[in-house]
Amino acid sequence: MTTDTAPETAIETAIFARIPGTVQFDLASREGGAPHRIFLYTPPGAPPAEGWPVLYLLDGNAVIATAVEALRAQAPYTLGTGITFGVIVAIGYPTEEAYDSLRRSWDLGPPPGQTYPPFVEGGPPVRTGGADAFFAFIENEVKPEIARRVPVDARRQSIFGHSFGGLFVLHALFQQPAAFAGWISASPAIWWEGAGIVDRAQAFVAAGQGGTARGGRRLLLLVGEYEQQLAPFQIGAEDAEKRLASFLESRIVDHTREMAERLAPVPGLATAYQFLPGETHMSVLPASINHALRVAFGVNHAG
Repeated sequence: MTTDTAPETAIETAIFARIPGTVQFDLASREGGAPHRIFLYTPPGAPPAEGWPVLYLLDGNAVIATAVEALRAQAPYTLGTGITFGVIVAIGYPTEEAYDSLRRSWDLGPPPGQTYPPFVEGGPPVRTGGADAFFAFIENEVKPEIARRVPVDARRQSIFGHSFGGLFVLHALFQQPAAFAGWISASPAIWWEGAGIVDRAQAFVAAGQGGTARGGRRLLLLVGEYEQQLAPFQIGAEDAEKRLASFLESRIVDHTREMAERLAPVPGLATAYQFLPGETHMSVLPASINHALRVAFGVNHAG
């Protein structure tokens, strides 16, 4: 007769897995409002003499683990990957969910913004237009706090955003191009609120001020193959017709490519466009993280 008893060496208590090298803390703006959750990854070992390069990520809850593990897998093998270690700062919200849809709508939406019906019945109205305040929070409060905690190379800082976050990246670039050396905008919601970002882009092009420090700035625009046409698994689905109509209205692929073409002549801004085969609007997010790592921590960096 046998009994199924656990070995004496078994560990009975499971604990949540942790992201190596990463801490989190909440930071409230001096201007008031709810705090943001900051995820901070610091590489092992001594920093370079000039400090660590830094990659800032929007929608931090959704991307911090992906970004850290992608960097940890590649940075130890620089000769094969072209990627070195750096600091990752992911800006999110005090939630266990991947997104706080209400707050990100306000934080990432360029002004003047609008008010929309609640996401759920009985919920608060959805407001956009807080991008300038959020950008000021990043520049004036988050960056100094990170520099207080770890040695950073202020000349090698990059920022990444996807969808609404990609729109925010473009808006911030047009407002203050010297704020970051690398700008990565994945599947930007250029169509949002009448595609007002296009007017800002045209004014930016007319000003012709992409940056001059250490060879200028880099902008990488990315978009997925199935953001303007149905993916094979979406064909024939009950929402296929509605989904395709939404794709054709937002024109994310066309808008992203046209934005890259529009910004290409700007002096001091090296603009690149990357089309990602096989990716949908949401799968672009993890796929584009690796491209952001190359911009921020690549051995042939510019900025």
